[in-house]
Amino acid sequence: MVIIIMFAAAVAFFLSVMLVKNKGLSAILALIFGVLFVGSTALMTLNYSHHFGMHQVTTTTTKRIYPVTSTMPLALYQPVGTSGEDNVYIYKTSAQQKKPVHTQANEYTHSKIKWADRSTPRLVTKETRWRYKNNFYQVLYAGAGMDKTLVKRTNTLEYPRTYVKLTVKQAAKLQAVAKSPQAAQMQASAQQTGKTYVSAKVQQAMAKNPHMSAKQIQQTAQTAQQEFQAKMVRQMLKQLN
Repeated sequence: MVIIIMFAAAVAFFLSVMLVKNKGLSAILALIFGVLFVGSTALMTLNYSHHFGMHQVTTTTTKRIYPVTSTMPLALYQPVGTSGEDNVYIYKTSAQQKKPVHTQANEYTHSKIKWADRSTPRLVTKETRWRYKNNFYQVLYAGAGMDKTLVKRTNTLEYPRTYVKLTVKQAAKLQAVAKSPQAAQMQASAQQTGKTYVSAKVQQAMAKNPHMSAKQIQQTAQTAQQEFQAKMVRQMLKQLN
């Protein structure tokens, strides 16, 4: 609305000066439309520079995420800079997704990993944006493009403690090693060792709590499998180093 008023006042000011023959009426109209133009321009400037008529609104969203490699509990990231505060984290939003996505890389976004006592990873996003205080300001500044302007965003990727944090470069090296003939032999041996490891963990848990439900047993087995896979990844990383 204020944009329309500003342009309309500018046009009206020009017409009142150039086309109105009566000097007295021309001066009055020029004064009115001049004040409207200056006032609307000032309102626009205040909105852009000081967010006049707006306030900050913070929202938090949570969604389940999945590792890039479904067979390995990996928290994958791409280092950016040296502080670690600008790192980009890579994940999938569904188990069937073919192409992974990543956290935003811009000056308003900070992403980090948090290790948590949970069985599945999730992404917690906290955003602060500028919103208009009420409908009056929303109508007044319609088309100004300032609504929902991002102030800051924090992405917290909560991973189970059994996950291993890897760079994209390290993951590529692991993938290359996994395709070697020696790795195939190791995987065949590790498969049986892994089953034994998971079975032992489940038996230990059932010994402590004989009344475990089927869901609890499944969660225990899943956590044990992730622990074993993480150990295998760490061993392979030691060989690479």
